[in-house]
Amino acid sequence: MFTANCPSLLGTVDVVTRFMAESGNYIDEIHSFDDRESNRFFIRIEFQPNTDNFNEVQFNEEFSVRAAEFEMQWELTEPEHRPRVAILVSKYDHCLNDLLYRHRTGQLNIEIPVIISNHPDLEHLAKWHDIPYYHLPISKETKPQQEAEIMKLLKEYDTELVVLARYMQVLSPDLCTHLDGWAINIHHSLLPGFKGARPYHQAWEKGVKMVGATAHYVNNDLDEGPIIAQGIQSVDHAYYPEDLISKGQDVERITLFNAVRYHIEKRVFLSGSRTVVFGN
Repeated sequence: MFTANCPSLLGTVDVVTRFMAESGNYIDEIHSFDDRESNRFFIRIEFQPNTDNFNEVQFNEEFSVRAAEFEMQWELTEPEHRPRVAILVSKYDHCLNDLLYRHRTGQLNIEIPVIISNHPDLEHLAKWHDIPYYHLPISKETKPQQEAEIMKLLKEYDTELVVLARYMQVLSPDLCTHLDGWAINIHHSLLPGFKGARPYHQAWEKGVKMVGATAHYVNNDLDEGPIIAQGIQSVDHAYYPEDLISKGQDVERITLFNAVRYHIEKRVFLSGSRTVVFGN
């Protein structure tokens, strides 16, 4: 797989596709987008190498000559690569359960080397899947030490992506900075924006007609990082608070799955505070 971005210039598509053709690489799928606001071009290509002995070093050396005039930044990813994904979770198990199921059934082509939680409640799920589970309790006084331990574990397990699968803690600026661009969070999306305790009960009291969820990259703006995926589901007067919670959790599961899948399949490009997402 080939992904790249560069300033918006005439010939950006041609320089890539022509090189692929001349080097005998057959393009299976191609997506591109030119962002006129940022004046940047983005492209993603899935291709079949011309031989079974594809030489990545040779590809990069030869393509770099042509890409230089476009100031293009690119990356090659092997189709069989399975990113190492650490999951952070608290007590809610719906998102964790869904990710573990999709990992087990091959719907998510990932490795899950570690699960980290501030509660012991979900350790049985990790044990059933034979995944190391670390219970790191947290308080206001111990938060710096707890987050330092999280960062240590992420490094120890060679983590490429962090998923906050309903990890109910506000991350410190230091941890947010550390995770910027490689951690995905999920939260409910209700209109109006009901914050604080029991948001679904607040929503029910106002008679909401839809529930939703947002998956985004973590940054220092609480729940306002670059958005990767969103989901929505209609509801009506017959939905009581427990029904809204159940429906909301369904949307959260699917939205988080889509966001993780888009990320590991290299379908997401960061463009300032926004994202370019080549979904399918």
